[in-house]
Amino acid sequence: MHVLQVCAEIFPLLKTGGLADVAGALPAALAAQGAEVRVLLPGFPAILAGFEGGTELARLAPPGAMAGVEARLLVGRLPACGVEAYVIDAPAFYTRDGGPYADAHQQPYPDNHLRFALLGWTAARLAGGLDAGWVPDVVHGHDWHAGLAPAYLRAEAEQCGKALPPSLFTVHNLAYQGAFDAAHFGELGLPAHYFAMHGVEFHGHLNFMKAGLYYADRISTVSPSYAREIQSHEQGCGLDGLLRSRAHELEGILNGVDAAVWNPAADPLLPAPYSADDQAGKARCKSALQRELGLKRAAGTPLFCVVSRLTEQKGLHLVLDALPGLIAQGAQFALLGSGDAGLEAAFRAAAEASPAAVAVRIGYDEAFAHRLIAASDVIMVPSHYEPCGLTQMYGLAYGALPLVRRVGGLADTVADARLETLDSSATGFVFEPFTSEALAGAIARALALHRRPADWKQVRQRGMRQHFGWDSAASRYLALYGILAPHSAPYPPNPLTAAPDLPWT
Repeated sequence: MHVLQVCAEIFPLLKTGGLADVAGALPAALAAQGAEVRVLLPGFPAILAGFEGGTELARLAPPGAMAGVEARLLVGRLPACGVEAYVIDAPAFYTRDGGPYADAHQQPYPDNHLRFALLGWTAARLAGGLDAGWVPDVVHGHDWHAGLAPAYLRAEAEQCGKALPPSLFTVHNLAYQGAFDAAHFGELGLPAHYFAMHGVEFHGHLNFMKAGLYYADRISTVSPSYAREIQSHEQGCGLDGLLRSRAHELEGILNGVDAAVWNPAADPLLPAPYSADDQAGKARCKSALQRELGLKRAAGTPLFCVVSRLTEQKGLHLVLDALPGLIAQGAQFALLGSGDAGLEAAFRAAAEASPAAVAVRIGYDEAFAHRLIAASDVIMVPSHYEPCGLTQMYGLAYGALPLVRRVGGLADTVADARLETLDSSATGFVFEPFTSEALAGAIARALALHRRPADWKQVRQRGMRQHFGWDSAASRYLALYGILAPHSAPYPPNPLTAAPDLPWT
């Protein structure tokens, strides 16, 4: 089976969040189970720098306002990712001084609707046979950046009157939707009737996420709990009605962890290796990190960490509220992250006030993230919502017990340590109300368990033995692809769009 994965970033070449980790690990897991996967990516400088081959497949002639941009489609390989790739080489769109989505001042690029429409349009062209030597059986789009791929597929199928490969659209975070002014719809070259309630329109705006949810043949998201939560008013971000109407075509598939990258027994980024059965190296990792950060070197002091984007979603204001009590109880705290300027300043101030107990590093450093998680006793993920979360799974693998809120993928991956679960299922600490008091209670339970070394070791070993590999997720994705393809009948109308006032033709 040929699978075209459409995404905006991929680890290790370009990463702003967990999407890149998924995009980087899933192709290899699918290939191990017999699929042939290629990825389609925008030609950001970091992607082009890791691209080998780079044979020009076609000069692209996109519709609408994209037509004025010189673009060509290259085919080659991303050796660091172990995958064959198509890369859209359009320097005017993708070669910029800032990040992939925003400039150096964190302001979204004003033409993002065109930059990522080109990604979706190119996916549809590949599905239509642009590369005669490799035609996908399924187009798998990831998050809003690829949201227009199913819409362009639908439009091309209507225009040519024949079946095209079906699409799967995966939601990684429903809160980031790719919403743009309605005036931009006319620049995309989509049929006029697509800008409607039964289409890409959402409260008077053009919405890429809604396009993916509406036009894709099937929908998935990154954990079973999140699949249920996004059908509720609280976490549906206004799209819960659409998601409930497609509940029979929506599936939650838990993300995995790439053991080739996250394995403390073989991680070259760590000062010392260790495993569930031999944890001596973890103590050396902790000592080395305390020295690196200027924290008081004390092996018996519990070290809590956060590795996160600094946003309201992540519940880090709760951590700030709890930090004085945490330090007063003799623990240490270290953070790696960036984002909200107010949160950055508040954490810096906490580190300046207690330099022997609190360390903060603003930014993102992949190698340091490995060292920090390996050194820590507890990793905190107190999110308001969390589609899947990967850091809690990294924490489990590295013996940093996760302290999480019972939401989304956090609820699916961490079992609370209570008296009745210590000998059976406990792998971390779970709280439910999104309050500082609830977080403080979970911290108190973690510190109490840490004072019981035998029980702590038992829970840590159980956590490190959890299996969150990509093989299970890949099997479920392959099952979904099998449902979708091949389509032997004429292209079927989407039942959601077959409204009497909005005929297809």
